Amino acid sequence: MQAITVRDREAGTAGMTLTEIAYPHAAENDVIVRVHAAGFTPGELAWPATWTDRSGRDRTPSVPGHELSGVVVELGYGTTGLSVGQRVFGMADWARDGSLAEYAAVEARNLAPLPADVDHTTAAALPISGLTAWQGLFDHGHLSAGRTVLIHGSAGGVGSLAVQLAREAGARVIGTGRSADRERAAAIGVDVFVDLETEALEKAGDVDVVLDVIGGEILDRSAALVREGGTLVTIAHPVNVRPRDGRAVFFVVEPDRATLAGLVARLRDGRLTPEVGTVCPLAEAPGVFAPGARRAHGKTIIRVARGENGP
Repeated sequence: MQAITVRDREAGTAGMTLTEIAYPHAAENDVIVRVHAAGFTPGELAWPATWTDRSGRDRTPSVPGHELSGVVVELGYGTTGLSVGQRVFGMADWARDGSLAEYAAVEARNLAPLPADVDHTTAAALPISGLTAWQGLFDHGHLSAGRTVLIHGSAGGVGSLAVQLAREAGARVIGTGRSADRERAAAIGVDVFVDLETEALEKAGDVDVVLDVIGGEILDRSAALVREGGTLVTIAHPVNVRPRDGRAVFFVVEPDRATLAGLVARLRDGRLTPEVGTVCPLAEAPGVFAPGARRAHGKTIIRVARGENGP
C-alpha cells in the first residue's frame, strides 16, 4: 500500500516521502481502517514516539499522522464494539504507524462510529483538536457555567473548538491571538479578544481557567491571571510558573470514544464546527507540509481514499 513515511528526525517535514510499504497487521483488539481522510500535526515529528516504539527501539521508516476517518475492513482477534464495513473516526496510536496511509491498524477503543451524514474530511479534523479542547476545559480545567476562561490561540485548531465548547457550557470567553485573528475569534463567540502583537496579556484580567497551546513566556505570564482555586492548563510543555493559589496541569491528549461521540453529535446539530483548511490527496502531502509551503487557514486534511464521502 502507499503511505507517507519519515526516516530522518533532523529533516522534519522536508523528509516526508510517498512510499510503498506493507499492509498493516491487526493485533489483538485492533481494527484495520481503510483511511479516507487523515490529519497531521507537524509538531509530532519532534515526539520520541514518532521514531521509536514503546520499548525505545527504532521503528523508522515511520508513518506519521494520528487523526483519521475511514471504514473498518478487518478485525483483530478479540475485537468487539466495531464491525467490518463500519464508518469510524478517531486517533491512531502514538507509538505505531499512523494515518497518512491507505490503511492503518488502530486500537478499536481509540475509534468512534461516524454517522453517515458526516463527511470523512470534516471528521478527520475533529479528533485531536476536539479531544484536546474538551479534556483541557472540562476534565482538567473543570470549567462550568458562569466562570471565565482564557483561551490562547483562540482562532486555531484547538482554540476555536475550545471557544465553541466553552460558550456552549455557559462560560465567559477571553481569547488571544494575532491581529489577523480578531474577526474570526469574534465570529465563533469570543467575548474579549487580546491581540498578543499589540496589547498586554494582562488586559485579560483575572480568570478561572487558562487553556494554553503556546507555552513559553505566554504560559509563564498566564499563571498570574489565575484566580484563587482556578486552573492553568497547557499542552505545550510542563509548567514552570504556577498560579499562586491555583492548580497547574500539563497533559497529553488521550483517545476517548465517548467524548468523540459527543463531539460528533455537536457537529451534526451545528453546535461545533472544526475549520478545515487545505485539502489534498495523499501523493501531494509532502509538498503541502514542506517548509515554507502556503496552506489555507484551518486544519490541513489529506484525502486518502477516493469517494471520500461514501462508505
